[in-house]
Amino acid sequence: MTIRLFPARWRTIALALLGALYASAALAQHAEHAPAKPKKRAPALAMGAAFAPSGELWVVALDEQQRLTVQTSADEGKTWAAPRVLARGDDAISADGENRPKIAFGPSGQVVISYTQPLARPYTGAIRMLRSTDGGRSFSAPFTVHADRQVITHRFESIAFDAQGTLHTLWVDKRDLEAAASKKDYRGAAIYRNESRDGGASFGPDIKLAEHSCECCRIALAPSPDGRLAAMWRHVFAPNQRDHAFALLGEAPKAEPVRASQDRWAVDACPHHGPGLTPAAQGGYHAVWFGERAGVAAARYGRLAADGSPQGEAQPLPDEGAEHADLISAGATLAIVWRSYDGQATRLRAWLSRDDGRSFSLQELDASPDDNDHPRLVRRGERLFALWRTTKGIHVHALLP
Repeated sequence: MTIRLFPARWRTIALALLGALYASAALAQHAEHAPAKPKKRAPALAMGAAFAPSGELWVVALDEQQRLTVQTSADEGKTWAAPRVLARGDDAISADGENRPKIAFGPSGQVVISYTQPLARPYTGAIRMLRSTDGGRSFSAPFTVHADRQVITHRFESIAFDAQGTLHTLWVDKRDLEAAASKKDYRGAAIYRNESRDGGASFGPDIKLAEHSCECCRIALAPSPDGRLAAMWRHVFAPNQRDHAFALLGEAPKAEPVRASQDRWAVDACPHHGPGLTPAAQGGYHAVWFGERAGVAAARYGRLAADGSPQGEAQPLPDEGAEHADLISAGATLAIVWRSYDGQATRLRAWLSRDDGRSFSLQELDASPDDNDHPRLVRRGERLFALWRTTKGIHVHALLP
């Protein structure tokens, strides 16, 4: 069974009820119930995608047997080679929504695949990686990326190579919450990261990027003009506002990161709804996120300055039901995509701009009544593509050809 987000006007009510639902669930564990019929488990459709330097499109995902696979297309998704199963030992793999396998290509034949491995305790995990030095023809056994090996939260990783070929891994981490004298006073989790200067063969120390992140939202990464990477994530600003934060990797951590969104959404729950970030042609960044502002819940688009601070007023996407939006750019070309459920089918929609976000056109790309994943965006040179996986397969759409 697929869990759908409510229309925007109901989302706030739904999130407010989460605490009560969790409490009810806890009480229900101690009650006597008649045996229930087993529910069908929703398929794990979340995937990672990227174009290889050769021009092939690669997708990493779990198949119906929960095996880790890679699949390639030499014609931009029109046809696909047979999936190739990768050895991952006994690792379980998260492949649902905000937590998915990912793939990145380095400058010298390196390919890395990452995923979160759930551990024995609830909401705990380890960031695992497979590495190739021959363009993906063979991969290493999986290994843990971070130095900290406690059975705690290390989840929702993002990976990317910068312009110098350094591999960056970022993740949500709860080691500081575990060490806090008063856990109830520690807001959320933290964002940690590390670097590998040899394509994943070795990693530097775990570096704290920021304390008090949200617990279950993806981390967005984008190239900066000087060849570094910029990061954006949902943050818990005091006293309990779940807006978004921005940081340039490599800079000294600040006492509080730059506040990139100004929704001031106070909610005691994680929305499971991370942001998107991409460079703007005129400088700074384009960003999308989901939040509630003045009682109105919506997915929004906004511009950020070079330091991540907001520029101008953010605007809602032109779809009240828009969820899990993401964006990508190539020069002045910008594409924002999202999915939207209308009660009968999930629709894949796009807001497209050729003038660096000054004007947009709305397009409907696809629709499906089946279980489906969040849309993914990839770039090949100046061309942009949206990928959408349903139980029927992977749909690939060229954007602004």
